[in-house]
Amino acid sequence: MTITATARAFFEACETGKGWDACQEHCHEGATFSCQADALADVNTVEAYSEWMKGLLVPVPDGRYELKAFSTDEDRNAVTAAAVFHGTHSAEGGPMAPTGNTVAADYVYVMEFDGPKIRHMTKIWNDVISLRALGWA
Repeated sequence: MTITATARAFFEACETGKGWDACQEHCHEGATFSCQADALADVNTVEAYSEWMKGLLVPVPDGRYELKAFSTDEDRNAVTAAAVFHGTHSAEGGPMAPTGNTVAADYVYVMEFDGPKIRHMTKIWNDVISLRALGWA
């Protein structure tokens, strides 16, 4: 499997809330994670992030992504995915009772590979705008 195919399979599993059980086969053990967003300040592994995404889909059960771009940089052994996350806080969970508010949040994943598996992922995302849209901030 190419890194492009691996990244795509990981992205699909992560973004549909399958959690670490479905994501781990695409990652090195202990794969690291970074994001300059307060909502993810304590998340530093891809495992923790994939479980965070799984948890997000509890209060936002219609959460889904709209893929805008997907590209592979062979020289840097990296794959990027740009997307928009859409969803409505319509179920219990999250920081408060369901607000009925919707979000459309732009974000980018940069997945860095060591061999055939992800060793590090960076998420670029403005959490403040997303949390405000949902009524959580």
